[in-house]
Amino acid sequence: MFVMTSHRRILITGAAGALGRCVRDGLVGAYEIVRSTDIAPLAGARNGEEVEAGDLRDLDDAVRLATGVDAIVHLAGIPREADWETIRDVNIDGTYHVYEAARLAGVRRVIFASSNHTVGFYRRDTPIGREAPVRPDSRYGVSKVVGEALARLYADKYGIESVCLRIGQFRPQPTNPRMLALWISERDLVSLIRCSLDTDGVHFEVVYGISDNSRGWYEDPYGRLPFKPRDNAESQATDDVLADRSESLTPVSAVFQGGPYCEDEFSGSPDRIS
Repeated sequence: MFVMTSHRRILITGAAGALGRCVRDGLVGAYEIVRSTDIAPLAGARNGEEVEAGDLRDLDDAVRLATGVDAIVHLAGIPREADWETIRDVNIDGTYHVYEAARLAGVRRVIFASSNHTVGFYRRDTPIGREAPVRPDSRYGVSKVVGEALARLYADKYGIESVCLRIGQFRPQPTNPRMLALWISERDLVSLIRCSLDTDGVHFEVVYGISDNSRGWYEDPYGRLPFKPRDNAESQATDDVLADRSESLTPVSAVFQGGPYCEDEFSGSPDRIS
């Protein structure tokens, strides 16, 4: 059974993005020092915070940022589909640099922002668990699969504790039917990350970053983490949300959990995928 521990000094990568700003707000003041970094401009440091510009495509820069912290919350990356070179340089090489920097700097734990798109080619009517084989729906999804593999390697080979959060849909509120399965609220996201940081006895864990959604597609989404979500997308399942067609559903995107990521560049019949 896991117990709670304390990592006092935390590095947040990608702190200028929507996800990063929310997590930054939730962690600053909860730990002794939060070091926030991004390649994009950041707001000024608050009490208990350090702000550092950095480029994770440069291993030396990643080591500089990781030096002196206990844990890393790795949120940086391209958050959508892109060409292979961009995905490789930022999401794959950047994540490798984070884990290698953690090893070189003696960081004990990394929380990796993975994605539901690691399993996007499962059908919406097929509940899956955390141990289901990966079925990425895009180059973006592949980059997150590689990130999870790096997390496993560095946990097994070097003892760097890792929690991979397969984040669903992070928005202020759900706006379409797919989000009713995948949504995670802002407070649940912060709570899940704090739980991932503070739970002792972690070696390697993959969990789904969703709220307690009645329509969720995942069995046992949080595994052994003692995470208790407070929100459920069903409370916002209004007629407008249920009727929303912003996904532009097609015979492909309507069938698979990855939605439009599955549709993009798809050829042939979806019937070949069981």
